[in-house]
Amino acid sequence: MITVRKGGERGYADHGWLRSFHTFSFADYQDPRHMGFGALRVINEDRVQPGTGFGTHGHRDMEIISYVLEGALEHKDSMGNGSVIRPGDVQRMSAGRGVMHSEFNPSDRELVHFLQIWIEPNVRGISPGYEERRFDAATKRGALKLIASPDGRLGSVTIHQDASIYAALLDGTERAAHPLAAGRRAYVHVARGSVTVNGQPLEAGDALKATDTSEVVLENGKQAEVLLFDLA
Repeated sequence: MITVRKGGERGYADHGWLRSFHTFSFADYQDPRHMGFGALRVINEDRVQPGTGFGTHGHRDMEIISYVLEGALEHKDSMGNGSVIRPGDVQRMSAGRGVMHSEFNPSDRELVHFLQIWIEPNVRGISPGYEERRFDAATKRGALKLIASPDGRLGSVTIHQDASIYAALLDGTERAAHPLAAGRRAYVHVARGSVTVNGQPLEAGDALKATDTSEVVLENGKQAEVLLFDLA
């Protein structure tokens, strides 16, 4: 079964310094029809103005993944980590039994455009953890590159859940296919450009849910950047 959700149907918040689209219920956007998909709980598409950001705040028992599309995002946390991530970088923070962190746009002229993804863990109360990896554009060109997984295979970041995340860049005749094992489901989010997924044309911000499907096929991309979630 294939279900499409258009990007314009997402929740939206404009705080001046921050413009954010919420794929699933988050903050003031609450919709009982869109509370998550399997363990996937949040996809927020955020644009943060120069010199602003999220002050220090806390999380617990959540796998938090940041994927930068444009600009730079500075991260600091109570574990002592501090870094600036840019397009191509993937950051994973396991909040575990509790962590404090901040996210800031260090530029004085460019906004930062990024996706923040929350996945509910399959274990609670663990020690907080942090990890980041870089995936060059060439590794995602015309292919689904594994960027997060339960076992950290193929150089992906490790998340505490039976879920795998892939990223792809598709343009022109490039095509990528992902087999789905029996009983698993897929969520496809188009971050940029346009692409056809299992025959469905999607634009930036659009998403597709696939259940009872043996394969997810991405093709006919036009400067597309896509994330695919393989979920139990």
